[in-house]
Amino acid sequence: MSLIRRPWAALMFPALLCACPFAGAQENPQQPKQTIHVSVDRVDVGVIVTDHSGHFVEGLRREDFRIFDNGIEQPLTGFASVEEPAQVLLVIEAGPAVYLLESDHLQAAVALLNGLAKDDRVAVVKYAEMPAILLDFTADKQAAEAAFGQLSFNLGYGSLNLSTSVLKILESLANVPGKKSIVLLTTGLDTSSSNDSAEAVRRLQMGDVRMLAISLTGGLRNPPLTGKRKRPASSPTQTEQRFEQADQLLKRMAEATGGRAYFPRNAKEFKEVYAQIAQLVRHEYSLAFAPAVRDGLVHSIEVRVEGAQKPTVNTSGSPHYVDYRQAYLAPPPR
Repeated sequence: MSLIRRPWAALMFPALLCACPFAGAQENPQQPKQTIHVSVDRVDVGVIVTDHSGHFVEGLRREDFRIFDNGIEQPLTGFASVEEPAQVLLVIEAGPAVYLLESDHLQAAVALLNGLAKDDRVAVVKYAEMPAILLDFTADKQAAEAAFGQLSFNLGYGSLNLSTSVLKILESLANVPGKKSIVLLTTGLDTSSSNDSAEAVRRLQMGDVRMLAISLTGGLRNPPLTGKRKRPASSPTQTEQRFEQADQLLKRMAEATGGRAYFPRNAKEFKEVYAQIAQLVRHEYSLAFAPAVRDGLVHSIEVRVEGAQKPTVNTSGSPHYVDYRQAYLAPPPR
């Protein structure tokens, strides 16, 4: 995996929270019309099914699943329950907002490494204005932890381009075979152009990479009254609006891939999140179906599991939750 290394500058945190337009945001690079390549005979859909505690539900059978293409049920042409070593790209925000909670930020990343299995492979990327790779995929968790020492949290003025960075990362992952997960440690604050934000969600929606996003804003929303950290200079209303926008972006990105967005508020909740992620990156049900129509268009995907519902719905009485990618690009006409 290779990423373009470029110098980057950081924003002062108050500037990130302002409600002004992103006039200095990165321009959207020209993207190819079709970025997802789908076999004419097979569409693969990874599905994770969890219980109310976030634990993976094992033992489901082929007949427990139903799959729909643009609302029309399709017969399954393939089914497997997969448990295999994970390939986790750990993407860490290295912008100025995180400077205010640097120690917590790194502790979160280390705790996540400790929750992964011995044979899980990890790569580490930081981003601010643009992504930069710190470590390529390896099963050596100590090397991954050592890569955190290359993180820096400089103050200054510049851009924090989450969506633009995700686009670059997806381009790099396209050449990595096998099941892949992005675990994103971020505030969710984004100075990318609106075009890049929409394109990132679209690419995630139709791709083969699952995103699990962990928000780091808990400490920023409720900072201590004493000590070295200071409360943001902007008004509470402006700050909360920016945080809400950040939360919504993380939810859209994660849910587009059949992943999850987490918003832990304390060490106990972080620990629970790591335990869930360690399971989800290794386990999934792999479904396949043949596209019914060759029209070159984007088709919606829906997966139903007996007794399960999508976690975006109020499922207080449901024993299972189900996550899967939301779309695929049908092959063009012959």
